[in-house]
Amino acid sequence: MKNGIVRSPLFYVGDKYKLVNEIKTHLPNKINRLIEPFVGGGSVFMNIDAADYLLNDIDSNVISIHKMLCSYKGCKDDFFDYFFSIIEKYKLSLSYNGLTVPEELKKEFPKTYFAKYNKQAYNAMKNDYNESDRSDIVMLYALLIYGFNRMLRFNKKGDFNLPVGNVDFNKNTYDALINYFNILEKKHLQWSCLDFNDFLKGIQYEDDDLVYLDPPYLITFSEYNKLWNVDTEHTLLNLLNSLNERRIKFAISNVTHYKGKINNIFLQWADKYNIYPIKSNYISFNDNTIKKFNEVLVTNF
Repeated sequence: MKNGIVRSPLFYVGDKYKLVNEIKTHLPNKINRLIEPFVGGGSVFMNIDAADYLLNDIDSNVISIHKMLCSYKGCKDDFFDYFFSIIEKYKLSLSYNGLTVPEELKKEFPKTYFAKYNKQAYNAMKNDYNESDRSDIVMLYALLIYGFNRMLRFNKKGDFNLPVGNVDFNKNTYDALINYFNILEKKHLQWSCLDFNDFLKGIQYEDDDLVYLDPPYLITFSEYNKLWNVDTEHTLLNLLNSLNERRIKFAISNVTHYKGKINNIFLQWADKYNIYPIKSNYISFNDNTIKKFNEVLVTNF
């Protein structure tokens, strides 16, 4: 926990963990239902107080992990017992329990020793998952935690194909899971896996609802943004205009400038609403260096 903010145990690339405090300063004090069509790892809902939560993502694997964690509400020890049994089965490192890599390997590969040590075991776990019926979501979560940049990536055949990462299950991971399980005791979460348009149009809105959106960014590059284009951008913005006409509150995060590109579609649309600059950074799968760019929060209240 940092500055009172908890991080999602999905460690979603591009999540709003470091930005939630700033985003919260622009949100209403009273929220009936927090509605998220692009929930991702969940760092926003985890840190926003509301009476109820309607949470959606089109990525069925992301929703499956959230639902799996929710299924262990009130019995988190069962989750850890099973998760650690998977790690033990494949002989992966587990620095949380002191089962780290040999010192000689750390000296030989000071920056990549976790990846060197876990590569063979990780690939074995990945092959077993891909050859199974893929119903073991705890194993999928283990692949995420030990994978490169902790991402979820699949090929056209539907096989998980992320390479091993230079990380393992550590105290930060454990703390993030504990925070998530604690939040489950306090918040009522409703999950769905729909296209954002179908999700938002299917809601019967109530007073003091807030729609928070963190969609794929039109002008940046990441696995998450591959299915986003000019048409989906227009569809989303037109939908937000219709919500505004119905006096439904929304707040949307987006990027206006990135590596010489400008999202003029979003800027022209946002001009009639409230625009707040947000300090941010961005990491992609192909380039995990931090890149500075202009992120904003736009609200209609």
